[in-house]
Amino acid sequence: MPLWAIEFVPEAAKELKKLDCKAAARIVKTLESRIAILEDPRSLGLPLKGEHDGYWLWRVGDYRIIARIEDERITILVVRVAHRKEVYR
Repeated sequence: MPLWAIEFVPEAAKELKKLDCKAAARIVKTLESRIAILEDPRSLGLPLKGEHDGYWLWRVGDYRIIARIEDERITILVVRVAHRKEVYR
């Protein structure tokens, strides 16, 4: 049972839909079965610095998930899902 809710901003949901089915399914499965069930999702993620300060990164194969962890709502708000070559642009 997930401790954390997973939400996507509209742009991230659109990026996820553009991916091939296998990659998208793997990303959603990772979010639900590995990250959302953790007491603290920061234990698997990497904090971003600079202009992306306050956001967290998770790697899933060649894809990256960038999200903001909202402790007060117990929610992981996914703001970006993209290939590693494009994710920081």
